[in-house]
Amino acid sequence: MSSPGERWLNEKAGRLVRPYALTGGRTATRGQRLNLLAMVVATAGSARDRRDLEPAHLLVLEHARIPAAVIDLASTLDLPVGVIRVLLSDLIEHSLIVIHDPPAAPETDIGLLQKVLDGLRRL
Repeated sequence: MSSPGERWLNEKAGRLVRPYALTGGRTATRGQRLNLLAMVVATAGSARDRRDLEPAHLLVLEHARIPAAVIDLASTLDLPVGVIRVLLSDLIEHSLIVIHDPPAAPETDIGLLQKVLDGLRRL
């Protein structure tokens, strides 16, 4: 039995379904902008929540059973990040995934960076 991802590819023809077709032509997410490093985790949604989903949504949901970063999902599924973001947005709407944003980066000390740069230039 072939995996769901194999339906979209043909060895000779290449990609059979264009990425924009997987999102119904939508390019914008509904709501929040998803950070590339945000962790995606599937929830235990009911079968009723899944019946209106497209195969692409189900494939993303399957891969999100184990926590994965948005960028990792795009890479694993060989889909553009924009497509993954739209699909994830739909899954958030159905409450089938939870997004955990990465911790905020600490404040950058410009003075310290300038001292490092000056030291490197003296080398």
